[in-house]
Amino acid sequence: MKVLFLSEWYPHRYDAMAGLFVQKHAMAVAGQGVDVCVLYLHHDTRIRHAERTDITHDGIREITVYYPNRYLSALRNGWRYVRTPWGCPDICQLNVITKNALLPLWLKLKHKTPYIIVEHWSGYQSDNGQYAHSSWLHRRLAQTAAKHASQVLTVSDQLTASMLACGLQNPHYEHINNVVDDFFFEPSAISRTHSDKKSLLHVSCFDESAKNVCGLLRAVRAVADRRTDFTLTIVGVGIDYEQVRAYADSLNFPKDILRWTGELQPPQVAEEFDKADAFVLFSNYETAGVVLCESVACGKPIISTPVGIAPLIVNDKTGILVPIGDEQALAQAVNTMLDTYGDYDSHIIRTYAEQYRFSSVGQRLIDFYQHALCTTSS
Repeated sequence: MKVLFLSEWYPHRYDAMAGLFVQKHAMAVAGQGVDVCVLYLHHDTRIRHAERTDITHDGIREITVYYPNRYLSALRNGWRYVRTPWGCPDICQLNVITKNALLPLWLKLKHKTPYIIVEHWSGYQSDNGQYAHSSWLHRRLAQTAAKHASQVLTVSDQLTASMLACGLQNPHYEHINNVVDDFFFEPSAISRTHSDKKSLLHVSCFDESAKNVCGLLRAVRAVADRRTDFTLTIVGVGIDYEQVRAYADSLNFPKDILRWTGELQPPQVAEEFDKADAFVLFSNYETAGVVLCESVACGKPIISTPVGIAPLIVNDKTGILVPIGDEQALAQAVNTMLDTYGDYDSHIIRTYAEQYRFSSVGQRLIDFYQHALCTTSS
């Protein structure tokens, strides 16, 4: 089986982390013996003429076209390069609906090649609102792409509801998980340093409108008025990082409560999870929340708002759910977790993570491909 991936986001020469979750889906499928080719177009105003890279790793052939202008020309040339000598795919996977949908729509019209959509974009959600404010042409293309897809896969039920509310109709919406790297499932080789302080962890991309890190800080500051037997480690960087750091300074936390690591590579993030006693997320919205998957893979209890996949995996065996924006409830949950994290069974928590392994996600995607191919041929 030959599968062509097209994606709005994908790791590239300027950002190795962009669209990493799409690359992991491709790796998961390739790991099941499928012939996977990725075509990714990156708008690049730093160059004068289109440039192309073609590399293969982890069983995936990745073709990236960097182009300064004329998107359609870049798409056409990229497709010609893919099909010679690879040929036509058996099925396409469109990751995030943008103008990239033009190629799978054309392949379906000309060659009856089916395609599925895997959607990650938070823009459909009302708290974000980007889809509602996008151009009429973009909305029309998205609705057309969704209508003619064999299946639309989303990373959370909330995202499915948001897409349907935006008019992206398809009778076959299904759920697909993100992939968690294998090293999150394995205890770190680094020995934990003994400390009398309990350890909370938060991992963020510092997009304040979504992540609400300032709300988290206010709640934790309220807890610190009662007790100082804990630390909160905050991992990551992002567009609002400096603003959040400055706000944290203004709250005058007691000494050694907050620890900031900055950006870390995924194996280093896994080490931080391994050192933590619990994970906390106070987001206003998430499409999925990969950090939640990583937390259960590490066997750590969770405090979270009911965003993304949290309602599916956070229960009395795995953690505590708090209402979105309710800082008093979060402070109470943090205080409770600091006293009870040892009551959670890490082995039970890890069972919720098996569905996020490469093999599980890869096989599920292949099942969707086979269903689409059987439906098309019948």
